[in-house]
Amino acid sequence: VPFAVVLLVIGFVFLVKGADAFVEGCSSVAKRFHVPTLIIGMTIVAMGTSLPETAVSITASISGNNALAVSNAVGSNIFNLMVVCGACALFSPLTIRQDTLKKEFPLSIICAALMLVLGYIGMTLGHIDGIIFLVLFVGYLLWMIQSAKKARAAVLSDPAQSGQIEQAELVEENIAILPTWKSLIFIIGGMIAIKFGGDFVVDGASSIASSMGLSQTLIGLTIVALGTSLPELVTSIVAARKNEVDMALGNVIGSNIFNILLVLGIAAAISPVGFLMDNIVDTLILIIMSSAVLVFAWTSKVINRKEGIAMLCMYAVYMVNICMR
Repeated sequence: VPFAVVLLVIGFVFLVKGADAFVEGCSSVAKRFHVPTLIIGMTIVAMGTSLPETAVSITASISGNNALAVSNAVGSNIFNLMVVCGACALFSPLTIRQDTLKKEFPLSIICAALMLVLGYIGMTLGHIDGIIFLVLFVGYLLWMIQSAKKARAAVLSDPAQSGQIEQAELVEENIAILPTWKSLIFIIGGMIAIKFGGDFVVDGASSIASSMGLSQTLIGLTIVALGTSLPELVTSIVAARKNEVDMALGNVIGSNIFNILLVLGIAAAISPVGFLMDNIVDTLILIIMSSAVLVFAWTSKVINRKEGIAMLCMYAVYMVNICMR
């Protein structure tokens, strides 16, 4: 077990650092080719925080540890929503943009419901389900870029409506144009680190699960979900502390949609992913928790400290429930 734990930790470090390097390299190349920053922020940077989940779920899917693939995606989503948003709300109240509230948030719940329905039919997510997710993912990306462009046009005519653009401009400040050779090293090195990080995490998690007699679903929902969600946690808490609260919640919701459509889409398209009874229960819990947070957000247009504490408590109860079952 000690070796498996070391492997797991090294895997997480590889995933997080690899994702950072990959995003930095890609963003630099995109900026060099004059790709609008808005699009870089909405695609490369947003996908970057979901890379660890993608790596773990694909590795799990290929190596036949299918229970890890779904539980990692669902566990990460629950963690992102309850812990990342809950923790951010402790620093400063999370104001929620109308756009996020009316479009992206409900969409994340619809994605979870779709996964539940597709998984329940035949108790697997097959190739076709994976392709459905990926097609929806491409549609979602195009829709995001379209609405962001509209928002930018609106801001040019009315500077008051600056919500959606701030995130892109924040991204803009942070993108350095690296020399081409350095960008390539970052991209290739990042991909290699993500690949091995995914392998180490899946191997480490599987051996911990088997040596301690725990199910892969349990390990996927807890340790693996927590480890792969570190980029979201760090990004969002940094954003919340700088009072960029729009970004904190937007980052989480976007990441949750990515985790279902992109992560499980790729995993299921490669090889069918088994859907267990436990996965159904956890997906239902994800839908219930998402709806609760949506209600918090809807009632006062803000998630305050009390609600943040309530979210963290709900997550703690959920953890106790998983460990007991």
